[in-house]
Amino acid sequence: MRIGIVCYPTFGGSGVLATELGKALAQKGHQVHFITYSQPVRLLEFNANIFYHEVRVPEYPLFDYPPYELALSSTLVDVIIRYDLDLLHVHYAIPHASAAYMAKKIVQEKINRNVPFITTLHGTDITLVGKDETYEPVVTFSINKSDTITAVSQNLKDETYKNFDIKKEIQVVYNFVDVKRFNKKPFDAFKQAVAPNGEKIIVHASNFRKVKRVQDVVKIFAEIRKKVDCKLLMVGDGPERPKCEEWIKNEGLKNDVRFFGRQEQIEEVLAVCDLFLLPSDYESFGLAALEAMAAHVPVLSSNAGGLPEVNIDGVTGFLFNVGDIEEASRRGIELLSDEAMLEQFKNQAYEHALKFDIHNIVPIYEKIYSKYCRMDCDEQ
Repeated sequence: MRIGIVCYPTFGGSGVLATELGKALAQKGHQVHFITYSQPVRLLEFNANIFYHEVRVPEYPLFDYPPYELALSSTLVDVIIRYDLDLLHVHYAIPHASAAYMAKKIVQEKINRNVPFITTLHGTDITLVGKDETYEPVVTFSINKSDTITAVSQNLKDETYKNFDIKKEIQVVYNFVDVKRFNKKPFDAFKQAVAPNGEKIIVHASNFRKVKRVQDVVKIFAEIRKKVDCKLLMVGDGPERPKCEEWIKNEGLKNDVRFFGRQEQIEEVLAVCDLFLLPSDYESFGLAALEAMAAHVPVLSSNAGGLPEVNIDGVTGFLFNVGDIEEASRRGIELLSDEAMLEQFKNQAYEHALKFDIHNIVPIYEKIYSKYCRMDCDEQ
């Protein structure tokens, strides 16, 4: 198949998933075309089946803001026709679904071809941005015009039906992880440098936005540290980082917390960790938690959104109510103080992550694509 993938090229979950999906499809022999404004951050290695098409947005004095959606639609039309794409898979509704619909209608008029598009809903495109009355009509329209709609969790599917007048069936296709990539042995020298006295290592990874509640991360860590010798690793970057660093400094925790910034090889960090913290206000799925579990790291997370579908309370880690620092700290202390329980949870986290392995999820997308692929796809 010849598949066009439209996504945001950043470190966010939707961009990471879209990129990993495209890479997996290319390895299986499909021709994959990434169409976005810059090269996706996870698109590093060479593969003859992968193509990247940059969306260039011309700047005119007439526009206060560059018209990205128009430029994206035009680029989609060009790539569809030039490379004879069979379908588009757009990740994140805004503005990708509406741009795909416009491109579809243009291609129909230009060359009398129907190019289907699949829209995958990832989270804030529905729960935050999409609910804004400025965007809601366009979001609803473009989702309903999608040939297939998927959501990354049952919770997100329910939220979409609750907040939008969606007439079509939404299929849940969970996010995935390449378990083989994350199933690594710890690098002893790195672990020794981080925790020289054998302290437990707690980790958090995110884009440090308000929804991630990163200050709760350090507050929970501070409480756990009163009972358990431990260190905290903060992976990622974003607007909440300065406040976090200031609080850590004021609390005298500077020597126990390390900021690593954005990391391409987060699996190397996770390999030395004992507990992953994710106290978010909302997660449509919790891809960062799944990656931790694939690295044998149990998860201490809020019970918001789709997280209970990923982190099974009392099995792969523990859940707590959003903002309940006392309960989160109690659970963290309980787990890190009991070596037998910790080892059991590490193994159970890994076993659960196997259900979300990329080799189990990618065939689901292939089956969806095949419903719309033209007959000549079988002749490639």
